[in-house]
Amino acid sequence: MVQNDEQSQRIATVLGDLSEENYDRCMERFYQHLCASLLLPCDVTGIEDFEWEEIYVIGPGDPAEYQQLRLTKPSYKDRFELLEIEKDVDSEWIMFRHEDLGAHVRRKSDRKEFRLGLSEIKAVGKDSLNKRLLNDYSTWFVNNR
Repeated sequence: MVQNDEQSQRIATVLGDLSEENYDRCMERFYQHLCASLLLPCDVTGIEDFEWEEIYVIGPGDPAEYQQLRLTKPSYKDRFELLEIEKDVDSEWIMFRHEDLGAHVRRKSDRKEFRLGLSEIKAVGKDSLNKRLLNDYSTWFVNNR
């Protein structure tokens, strides 16, 4: 993900003088910042198709099968409530297991709960503090993992 100057400055403010070589400390600092700053719950959706959806979204997957699977699996098209963020989450729905922060979400349509990768979601709606915070984290994570 490409950073603009404002975003680079916000990320630098969060991380302070930590070097890029200290990933774990940077992750901890981002986690603490997000816990203190996010206004939860907030509405989120996927940034792009989740890993399990690729065969259906960009590949030869059957559309009817995709719709059936979406009843039990989270989709980037779903709207969720972000309830909390977590460390050290292991979930089949997190693309970067043991690297990404976990997003504990509840799907709005049926109230099913999932643990997604925080870097894989974005806040819904107009520009907001939550949208900026999640985008800053996703950009940092993708560029530094």
